[in-house]
Amino acid sequence: MTKQRKIIHVDMDAFFASVEQRDNPEYRGKPLIVGGKPNSRGVVAACSYEARKFGIHSAMPCSQAYRLCPEAIFVPVRFAAYREASAQIREVFWRYAAQVEPLSLDEAYLDVSYTESFDGIATDIAKAIKAEIKQETGLIASAGVSYNKFLAKIASDMDKPDGLYVITPKQGAAFVQSLAIEKFYGVGPATSKKMKALNIHTGKDLKAWSLLDLQAHFGKSASYYYNIARGIDERPVKSFRERKSLGKETTFTTDILDVDILLAHFKTLAEQVFTSLDKHKLQGKRLTIKVKYADFKQVTRSKTETLPMTQEQVLTCVPQLLKQTEAGKRAVRLVGLTMSGFINTNEASKQYDTQLDLNLDAIR
Repeated sequence: MTKQRKIIHVDMDAFFASVEQRDNPEYRGKPLIVGGKPNSRGVVAACSYEARKFGIHSAMPCSQAYRLCPEAIFVPVRFAAYREASAQIREVFWRYAAQVEPLSLDEAYLDVSYTESFDGIATDIAKAIKAEIKQETGLIASAGVSYNKFLAKIASDMDKPDGLYVITPKQGAAFVQSLAIEKFYGVGPATSKKMKALNIHTGKDLKAWSLLDLQAHFGKSASYYYNIARGIDERPVKSFRERKSLGKETTFTTDILDVDILLAHFKTLAEQVFTSLDKHKLQGKRLTIKVKYADFKQVTRSKTETLPMTQEQVLTCVPQLLKQTEAGKRAVRLVGLTMSGFINTNEASKQYDTQLDLNLDAIR
């Protein structure tokens, strides 16, 4: 019997605007628009939930957004900040998923079918992912959990913001039948208009069409529409890269100046990282620590060995690397620890054996 797939779709809530509100406390709780200036020909790249109450949405002309909400705060796009936050979020994904397929900076599919954490219960895994994202980045995510990508994507949008919605295999087919056609992922405005002209308004209407009839009107997309109308989507979650690093970060509730306290946090991070490395059968030769100061400026310091580093070696190196920063002189709001330069456990054993043979030859 084929194992039932467990797919999570994570979608960050008002991502660009939330990063701005996180980094600028004076923006919190206020209508915020990321994009062009109010009197420019630019468009809204993103807006806060406070701004959405006025009918403002992405891709709207900034001049129109200003007319709808003159008191809104307009700020320019800061892609570097969003990419940094996105990278942190994806590191959280990799702790739990065998495959991670990003759709953009702020959303991704995760395949957790074989994840052992939380007894493999996908809903609990999604809760943990949301909690770690909030703890480490200060940002809020919504998650959809289901047995395929199509339903997981729809589920993530059902309970925003800070949502968690589950569609089980028993619920899938009935859920799709009641869904308005414009809510279907993969059915854009033009296709929705065409379907409605054919009297297809809901999933139930779509299911009534045969594959041949759909092919006559929608060509190559027909099989996709035919299947999703029945809650079927066999598309796999595909990672676009191999894991190149594995790390863990923690953001403090209050800034820390005491180096001993920072080292205690690094010890905890190292334990968590090495637990994950063991789970993924990886060993790393490069250690990197990150220190973000209270003013949000950050530095990284690294050390690379010829052979994979043990946890004990990492704990010896961290104080040395920390001395190369201004920790203890400047207050710190976040620390991170990352391992990279991976080889798998079997390859590591071969390298150790080769090194040992070389040493024995030297002794002889």
